[in-house]
Parts: sequence; structure tokens; C-alpha cells
Amino acid sequence: MPRRNSGVTLHSTRRLYRLAFVIAVVCGSPSAHAAGFGGESLSIAWMLPFAGMLASIALLPLVAPALWHHHFGKIAVGWAAAFVVPFAVVFGGVEASHQVAHAALLEYLPFVILLFALYTVSGGIGVFGNLHRSPVTNVALLALGAVLANLMGTTGAAMVLVRPLIRANDHRKHNVHVLMFFIFLVANAGGALTPLGDPPLFLGFLNGVSFFWTTTAMLAPTLTLCGALLAIFFVLDSYLYRKAGEVRPAVMDSSPDTRIRIRGKVNVLLLVAVVACVLMSGFWRPGISFELLGTPLELQNLARDVLLVAIALLSLWITPREVHDVNGFNWAPMQEVAKLFAAIFVTIIPAIAILKAGDAGALSSLTRLVTNAAGEPNNPMYFWLTGVLSAFLDNAPTYLVFFNLAGADATYLMAHRHTLEAISGGAVFMGALSYIGNAPNFMVRSIAEDRGIRMPSFFGYMLWSVPILVPLFVVLTFLFFR
Repeated sequence: MPRRNSGVTLHSTRRLYRLAFVIAVVCGSPSAHAAGFGGESLSIAWMLPFAGMLASIALLPLVAPALWHHHFGKIAVGWAAAFVVPFAVVFGGVEASHQVAHAALLEYLPFVILLFALYTVSGGIGVFGNLHRSPVTNVALLALGAVLANLMGTTGAAMVLVRPLIRANDHRKHNVHVLMFFIFLVANAGGALTPLGDPPLFLGFLNGVSFFWTTTAMLAPTLTLCGALLAIFFVLDSYLYRKAGEVRPAVMDSSPDTRIRIRGKVNVLLLVAVVACVLMSGFWRPGISFELLGTPLELQNLARDVLLVAIALLSLWITPREVHDVNGFNWAPMQEVAKLFAAIFVTIIPAIAILKAGDAGALSSLTRLVTNAAGEPNNPMYFWLTGVLSAFLDNAPTYLVFFNLAGADATYLMAHRHTLEAISGGAVFMGALSYIGNAPNFMVRSIAEDRGIRMPSFFGYMLWSVPILVPLFVVLTFLFFR
């Protein structure tokens, strides 16, 4: 039986490669392109590998989980090749290598290195002990997680706190809602105040958005959303807590309360060092750069990335094995992110170029959709388009697409803040609408199911998220994103 499954999987992978090849042929037709590279000369067909990549992330884990689990790296390479090969044929190998190097060195590697540092250091912080208290305890844990998400990223905060939260509720009959709100708050909305909080905001930082602009501009909408979610959760949790038959069978650890202890405390200092490295790269401008494959690399960014890798390696060296064991620390989530985002950052190259072309590009209709009759940005449309696409595709590249659609001028966008607020809010907040909107969502689900909690299906999750979150997003639109 395993052999048959393997054969079906490999056969499905070959079929996907054939599809990628057909797309490559369509995209590679030189008749529609000028001799030089520019967004104005690109047809919409160049975006098919990017669309295929995001559709694969969204659908294959649901419709073909075995195929995706065993071959997602090969699928990612196939979509990347579907862009790079015809691009090299049409525009030349030198231009292809320049574009790929630019995306890899200036965007992908800094992005992955920061995630690697945050994931590694947060994985070295172990929270031991157990609390069986009231809904107030749950609210405090969720609020703490929302704050920590801005310091160690939504992934780091979710991984540190999800197990203590499960232990605190393992005696209860009704506890699925606790994990739902944990995803809403800690894995998504809470990380909207710093570039460390969520990958889209870090991409904005890499493209010139000030570190503390994010904190000041996003403070009011983030506090409003998180405050509303905590209030709704408290009412719901209090009601369920008072229901009869709250104590559930001992299918999980139902140990009595024990004192909370934190191991790996030195990693808290290393998290501070990570923040310092990111801040350093934003404020220290020595004016020194080096060129690699036609891509200028500034000294402050190189120094930041080297230090982040060193901090992560130091964390691995000094963290006790016991801490990694209690956190269930392994490299699978990081490996998946690194492989998938490598393909995303490559295949998104033509999409960004077309969007930068504005009205002269193949996506001029999208440009008009987010621009009103007076030529001004339609901020509610920026919020909802960025958000809905973030919920079902991936919020980091979606942010980048709409950032470029808005002009990609960070100085101008920070001065005219509502458009950038709308893009940032849509990318971060609406990642909570589905399991696939943000990487920690599925990670939390996996850990909860491993501990015996029956989490909702893909559409079952949305029966929670849509009724709770969408009305709040409508309120945010009228309050902040008009």
C-alpha cells in the first residue's frame, strides 16, 4: 500500500511539472515583449507561475495532502522554473540572474534570516508549570501573547505560549474556542505594531518604512481590534466556563496547578539583541555598499544578517535540550517556509514589475480599482483587497504587491499614512480569516490536535473566523481606513 501511494504521488508531481512546462511555453512567447525588461512590456501570462505557486499553497494541503507533504519543495522549484526559464530565453541570462539575485539578496535572505533568528531564539524559551484558573487567566495569556508577538514575531509568540495555554485549559470540556482566539490574537492581529511582528511588516521595513512608524500608525487600529477580540472572548469564555459538566475526561494532562517557571531565560536577552540588530540596520547608515551579481548590498544590512545568524547559533548552543523537548522544537516549519518563500520571491518578480508600471502595465484595471475618480487612493479597497488575498494566499507577498501598487515610495506613503495603514492592516489582521492566511495558524492547529483537541476543519475554522472577524473589520474600515 505505501508503494502505491508513493507512485500516485510521484505521478501527480510529474503531471504538475508538465503543467508548469505548458505555462512556461505560454509565458515565454517573445512576440508580446519588447527587447528590454520593464513592467510595461510584460503580459499577464508572466504572473501565472506566481498564481500557480500561491494556489498550490492554498489548495494542495487540502485536496492532495500526501503530494504536498512529500513534494512541496519540488512543486516550488517547478513554479520557480516556470518563470525563470522563459524569462532567461526572452530577456537573456544576465537579466534573469540579475532579477533573481536582486530578489534573493535584498528581500528573500533578510526575510528568512530574521524568521530563522526569531524561530530559533523563541524556541529556546520554555514555559514550565500549569495553571487551572478562570477566564481572566486566559485573557491575560492572550493579551501577553499579543504583546510578545511584536517582540518575537507571531510565530515565535505562538510557539512559546500555545502549550502553556493548552495546559491551562486541559481540564475543560469546552476549549476549542480558546485556540481560535489564540490564532486571531497571538498568531495574527497582535503582531501589527513592529516589523518584527509579522513578515509583511518586515518586508515594508526592508523597503524603507520606518521601524517606529509601524508602531505609531498601527497602534489605534491594533488596540481597537485586540481589545474587541479580548472582550468577546471574555464573554464567551465566561459563559462556557460556568456551564455544567466543565471537567472533561482525562484524555490530556490534568495535573494540578504548579508554579510557572521559565527556562532558557538567556534567550530573552537574545531576543533583545535581535531587536537591536534590526534597529541598527534602520538607523545606522555608513554609506558603504558592495555589489554582488549586479545587486548593491549595504554594509548595515550585511552586518544585521550576520549578527542574526550568530545570535541564532548561540541560542542553539546554550539552550538546554530539555527546553527544546518541552517546546517540541524541530526544523520542519522553518524548512517549509524557506523552501516555499524562495519560490514565492522569485515568481513574484514579474507581478511587482507590472504593478510598478501602473496604468501602463497589464494590471491597470487593478490600479483603477484602488484609485477613485479623482486619482486618489481608495483606502478601504486597499484594506479589503490586501486582506482577502492575504487570508487565502499569503500575507507577505500580498503586502508587497499592494505596497508596489501604491507607488512603493515609503517616504510618501508614510507621510500619507492612511493608504499604508490600510495595506498593513489588511495583510496582518485578515491573515486570521483562514488556516492558510499566516504560517502560525496551521502550526497552532497541529500542536493542539497532537494534544488531543479536535480542531475545526478548514471551513469549520471559517465558521468561527468570518462571523467574529468580518464585522470587526467593517468597523475598522470606517474608523481608520477611509
